[in-house]
Amino acid sequence: MGANTSQVSDLSENPSLKALVGTQSMSENDPFWNQLISFTFISPTSSGDSKLLEEAVIPLAKTLIENNPRTGNFGALIRVFLGRTKELKISTECQDQLFIWQAHNALFMIRCLLKVFIREMSEAELHLQLSYQERALGSCGEGGSEDLLEELLSNLIHLIVEVPLLDITYSILFEAVTTLLVFFSYQLFHKDILRDGSIYRHIMKGRCLSLTSRLVKTLLYNFIRQEKCPPPTHVFEPKAEGGLLYGLASGVASGLWTVFTLGGAGSKVAIDQEHNPLPLSNQSLLLLLVLANLTDGPDWPNPYRQAITCFRNTQDTSSSSAEQPHTFQINFNSLYTALCEQQRSDQATLLLYTLLHQNANMRTYMLSRTDMDNLVLPILEILYHVEDRNSHHVYMALIILLILTEDDAFNRSIHEVVLKNVSWYSERTLTEISLGSLLILVVIRTIQFNMTRTRDKYLHTNCLAALANMSAQFRCLHQYAAQRIISLFALLSKKHNKVLEQATQSLRGRQGENAALPDYAQDLNVIEEVIRMMLEIINSCLCSSLHHNPNLVYALLYKRELFEQFRTHPSFQDIMQNLDTVIGFFSQRLEQAGSDLSVERVQEVIMKGAQALPTDRLKKFPELKFKYVEEDQPEDFFIPYVWSLVFNSGVGLHWSPHGIELFSMDSG
Repeated sequence: MGANTSQVSDLSENPSLKALVGTQSMSENDPFWNQLISFTFISPTSSGDSKLLEEAVIPLAKTLIENNPRTGNFGALIRVFLGRTKELKISTECQDQLFIWQAHNALFMIRCLLKVFIREMSEAELHLQLSYQERALGSCGEGGSEDLLEELLSNLIHLIVEVPLLDITYSILFEAVTTLLVFFSYQLFHKDILRDGSIYRHIMKGRCLSLTSRLVKTLLYNFIRQEKCPPPTHVFEPKAEGGLLYGLASGVASGLWTVFTLGGAGSKVAIDQEHNPLPLSNQSLLLLLVLANLTDGPDWPNPYRQAITCFRNTQDTSSSSAEQPHTFQINFNSLYTALCEQQRSDQATLLLYTLLHQNANMRTYMLSRTDMDNLVLPILEILYHVEDRNSHHVYMALIILLILTEDDAFNRSIHEVVLKNVSWYSERTLTEISLGSLLILVVIRTIQFNMTRTRDKYLHTNCLAALANMSAQFRCLHQYAAQRIISLFALLSKKHNKVLEQATQSLRGRQGENAALPDYAQDLNVIEEVIRMMLEIINSCLCSSLHHNPNLVYALLYKRELFEQFRTHPSFQDIMQNLDTVIGFFSQRLEQAGSDLSVERVQEVIMKGAQALPTDRLKKFPELKFKYVEEDQPEDFFIPYVWSLVFNSGVGLHWSPHGIELFSMDSG
């Protein structure tokens, strides 16, 4: 970094960088700045390279922190960048690649230094570092630091929303988004949620406020467009005219732009492109999630969340009578398609959750789609590979299913979508199965995994709630899905008996002792709640759609002895009446049909019996309906989660784990 540097190891000895961080003050008009920002540098996108860069920048930044009060060079660098942003739009229209390249370099340096500053000092100290520029030039007062901070933030947002995304602007747009993320990274170093501060106020209330909807819209479109880094051939074609400076630019620029194709041809590109071929899309999504999850102020709501909550489809021509603040229109079809394609990442799943939960327009649109399998299948795949996913990603996927199952039309339609050969489902070959039956299989598998491994009550509750919401609309359940419902009940029954036995033995062995008993009563209570819920789910299906589900009746009859022990249990007596009626009715018809019946004959008897069973013989229970409600202080969950995603997935960003306070590193 600094004229013609290309290796991380060279940074500490680079003359231009040594001058920047040294003891001599440089005025904004000094030719030094032009030389400083005419560098080529393989800017990192992998975490390993980012770590090397960070380690090289730290000593430079610390020297600058020490000398900047006398030189004001950090503020001068920011002003050099700000001076160039005013002409960026015109430079783009004129294809002035040299100008854009130098503006990018200035911002890249600011971002690298700022990242260390934020780790080393408080916001108040950062303001002082920005105010030193005026002091170095002989003027005084600390108002300048506030102005420079707000001006930089405002300019970055203007840059993101106004400069079009082209091959020649890709990397400066990426850098602007990344620098905003770095500004918010103060949160990483605080265990408590930050609810105030100058950066927060400028972004929420200052000059940036009027750009809220445009920023949210641009970040969403960056996510939608999924643009790859431009290949280096598109940048800096050599020109005959242009003199020495253009010649220099043409000669050195390839290194810089090679980077933003994630390494260029040759080296480690293939690995990095596979890992993250869409840096601007990824970074824009992370910034959007950070903005959406900022806390409300004492007397103002988070405007970015407002924008995410109320944006509408470009096809929506209705005029809202009470226009909501920060609303805008976006192409829902494009957004839906991008969401379907990107669900392998935590951040895309979190965006899907945010939109489903908070934006009624988007939720209505998604539920009206006739290709919901494109959205639901990736979510099911996340849950299916529960062993390989972090718990937060699994929660988000599960809550998305719960929100979808609140809609009766969704619960009906998923049984009409027939899937062929679900390749990722490996336990059994499913040549043909409905989306509804597959959803049931995956949710039941998640419950079973949770019972044997994590034993997380929250996970159980949401899984069962989703099954309960669907139960009245179960239709033509696949034979394997019906078997798995009853198998889960068998597993619960076995677990119930084991805990009951442990509790009894414990009581016998401990009589007369004062030692505390293991809390078997609590375990038993939890298992009985889950058993009750499973019985209600089976009952709901039998009462509402018995004639549509012969496979469930078959599975029920095949394992009828499982239910014997619960018939007289006080917690289950009422719900067992209907199951007894169904088991008794069909058992009698099978006896009448003779002995040694084939599977086909049993199914035939069940099909005919289902039409003959009078519905009034089954006792009516209240409909099972569960609604997802966010916790009281959702920021306590979401802000650490979002920042763990930035920490782990931010392109070209590396933070040392030491000093991270917001989340523990094993959960990060």
